[in-house]
Amino acid sequence: SAKDMKHRLGFLLQKSDSCDYSSSQGKKEKISSSQRLSQEEVRKWADSLENLIHHERGLAAFRAFLKSEYSEENIEFWVSCEEYKKTKSPAKLSPKARKIYDEFISVQATKEVNLDSCTREKTSHNMLEPTLSCFDEAQRKIFTLMEKDSYRRFLKSPYYLDLVSPPGAGCGPENCKRNHTHTLDCNSNIISQCA
Repeated sequence: SAKDMKHRLGFLLQKSDSCDYSSSQGKKEKISSSQRLSQEEVRKWADSLENLIHHERGLAAFRAFLKSEYSEENIEFWVSCEEYKKTKSPAKLSPKARKIYDEFISVQATKEVNLDSCTREKTSHNMLEPTLSCFDEAQRKIFTLMEKDSYRRFLKSPYYLDLVSPPGAGCGPENCKRNHTHTLDCNSNIISQCA
């Protein structure tokens, strides 16, 4: 239910706060000063899936939402492809490509993504000589799938709605256990480490 999802996200954010305390003082200052979310930033997430997943906290919120729907393999695949494209050493291309392929694309993949047989076949063929663009078509298909499906549900979910609208009229830090902006003071790395 929506209430359960809201509770789960709140729990994740609380856990990440406890992780914050164990991090260095410099890191805490950096997070609180440079990573505070404005309502304007959160509203931009509704403009496009690209805006959402290219924002560190947007990606974290979307990932938490997908996890609640048991479909986080799509965003994990997309992120893995983005990281793969940054590979500088040609010697590392093949092992990294194989790892992504085995995890997300092969028929026995542990986190198999939903690809049509043509795209799957083309990607399999690309594995013979992996390049930085060998997952481009598969990544595009998964992006489109998320854009048409889970992204739209995300925008109607408490994961997004609770961030885009103020928690309540006249609710200041003195009246609330947690200041609304304070709940947003965690980055996706901390959320994923604490989950």
